[in-house]
Amino acid sequence: MPKRSIRTLAAAVAAVAATLATAVPAGAASPGEPLTDIRIAAHFDLAAGQLPENIALLPDGSAAVTFAASRQVARVTPQGATHVLATLPAPADGGTGTPALGFPLTTGIARTPDGTLYALYATGTADLTGLWRLRPGQAPRRIAALPAEGLPNGLALDERAGRFYITDSVLGTVWTVPVTGGTPTAWSTAPELAPAGFLGVNGAKVHDGALWVTNLDRGTLLRLPIRAGDRAGAPQVEASGLAGIDDFAFTGRGDHVLAALNGPDTVVHIRPDGTHATVLDASDGLRNASAVAVRGREVYVLSAAYTTAADPNLLRARITGRL
Repeated sequence: MPKRSIRTLAAAVAAVAATLATAVPAGAASPGEPLTDIRIAAHFDLAAGQLPENIALLPDGSAAVTFAASRQVARVTPQGATHVLATLPAPADGGTGTPALGFPLTTGIARTPDGTLYALYATGTADLTGLWRLRPGQAPRRIAALPAEGLPNGLALDERAGRFYITDSVLGTVWTVPVTGGTPTAWSTAPELAPAGFLGVNGAKVHDGALWVTNLDRGTLLRLPIRAGDRAGAPQVEASGLAGIDDFAFTGRGDHVLAALNGPDTVVHIRPDGTHATVLDASDGLRNASAVAVRGREVYVLSAAYTTAADPNLLRARITGRL
């Protein structure tokens, strides 16, 4: 990725970086206390635009990640090797019209049980913005168009219902679309999803009969019940005071959550009562933490290096405490 583009990316988020960096999680504990075997499992190529945005874990122990600034989806092996699986087509205008950021980027990623990968792509153009399907040996194919004036970001699979939920951080909307593709439906446009100056609703996970989402600008973790007929319930604030909250994952113990706070370079443990404590920080190698995934007791954290402009990476750790 050209240095100029990296500088443009940094400038796009610098306006909020100072605010995010001042966030101190309530009830913070000593970083790393509930986690052991903390190490950087893979380093990515900053100059090539390999800024990891989102992650989906694969059955063989590897991880599929989206590289925001290179328009790519890649597989990272357990040994830390990176293999590009697909590069999405570049928009004719270079993506300068992409809302909020001004460059084309791949964002959310998910994997269905048959092994197919799906990724979101935002370009500011009507011909490319949307949900893309990636199958081995086939060219990437867009299966659902999303508004060019929006920024599709988080992607959550409801496996039982056979649908995706897609967050739009600029339009403050959650869309839903069948796994087979088609025309998206605006599932929720609740005010709690809207941005407050930069980016609103962001990460997304389906958990225990509800869609859980974050709002980066507002620093909140929200729960939206999935009602009969796939209707959205009113958002409930599960945690607040989390400035810069991006993606997150459930630990496997009830409603306990590990969440990435992008600007503060931290990962926090959010308890069911809404309190939270730092478990990883910059001293562990985080550089703008952007996504978290959990498999059993293993934790995976992406560092996108959006504003640090140094060492985008994949960090791994093991849960040993009560998370």
